[in-house]
Amino acid sequence: MNILFVSDVSISPVIGGAERVLFEQTTRFAQKGHSVDILTRRLSHHDSDREVIRNVREWRYDVDQSTALSFYGSTQLNSRRLFESLHDKYGFDCVNFHQPFSSLGVVNSPAALSLPKIYTCHSLSFEEYQSRNPKRGNIIGNLARWINTRGRKEIEKKVLAASDRIIVLSHFTQEKLWNAYRIPSERITIIPGGVDLEKFRPSADRMQIRRRLNIPEGKTILFTVRNLVPRMGLENLITAMQYVTDDIPEACLIIGGRGALKDELVNLTRRLRVENHITFAGFIPEQDLPDYYRSADLFVLPTLELEGFGLVTLEALACGTPVLGTPIGGTKEILGQFDPGYLFRETGPDAIASLIIEKCRQFREGPDIWDSISSRCRSFVEGNFSWQRNVDATEKIFTETFRKNN
Repeated sequence: MNILFVSDVSISPVIGGAERVLFEQTTRFAQKGHSVDILTRRLSHHDSDREVIRNVREWRYDVDQSTALSFYGSTQLNSRRLFESLHDKYGFDCVNFHQPFSSLGVVNSPAALSLPKIYTCHSLSFEEYQSRNPKRGNIIGNLARWINTRGRKEIEKKVLAASDRIIVLSHFTQEKLWNAYRIPSERITIIPGGVDLEKFRPSADRMQIRRRLNIPEGKTILFTVRNLVPRMGLENLITAMQYVTDDIPEACLIIGGRGALKDELVNLTRRLRVENHITFAGFIPEQDLPDYYRSADLFVLPTLELEGFGLVTLEALACGTPVLGTPIGGTKEILGQFDPGYLFRETGPDAIASLIIEKCRQFREGPDIWDSISSRCRSFVEGNFSWQRNVDATEKIFTETFRKNN
């Protein structure tokens, strides 16, 4: 099949969950012999308007970001033009939308009317916007927020309505689609995300990894990797470290990632006097991420909202690292299936600290327990999640939709 993936993110480089899903799916579809193209916007770090990555052609259109209106307008016009040019050249058999903005330009093209269209919904665009842009104390700012929210919701609604099938990674996102757009379950297929089981795997020598990464060997290492934005709940995890270090003085938390809250979070560690127990590792390169998982005694996910799935949870588990997470979205589904005892009872610092202390004591008093849990983590992921399983299920949806439309 000739498949076009339409996205607002790029697979060059992979910097987050949405990029990871797009990269794994497109490159694995190409490995299976399909002709695969990606249509996306050109981002500031891109040197050119096209690139071939593992036999996937990524095509990028320009946007004018000088104002909100110019951004919306140039996105729709240029994504549509690029789609029509590519479709004339390659004759796509189906289109897979991954985010709404680039997709609307395609939906508005007459050339797309007869094409099978599948939407892979990672999260709701307007909710992501609201999370990144909380209400402010001035009327003008809140009005602009309302207009942006409404606009994003209408765009997403139109693209979803134009799609023949919708794929989600979790029951959580399926419920979101019903609550926001009244999309019935029969239009939706749940296909969980996956993990690269070769790349993310346990290590026989965790201490050697710690030495290489300059991580203390004699400490209890907690690790998290998140964008430093409000919905991730990192302030609650940092606050919890006050209580954790009182009971587990050798505990150290490594926070990977970058974002707008960096300075605020660093200042919080100082105010709480836990700065000697917390390291901000910054952006962790893709090639180093597995070793950070492997070096940790526990991976902690303190998310407050909108955890559509949580690929990092699978990556940590695949490395044999136990995961503690808040009972939010996809995390609740994954850890609830693995062992509900690894879910915090709620999102606050007290609940986070309590379970971290409980598990650290358990592992400290019985070292063999950690080894047993680590093996369970790996086996759980091997038995339930892989990108191959995800891609095979997605390919089936594409094929069924294509046959139904032809």
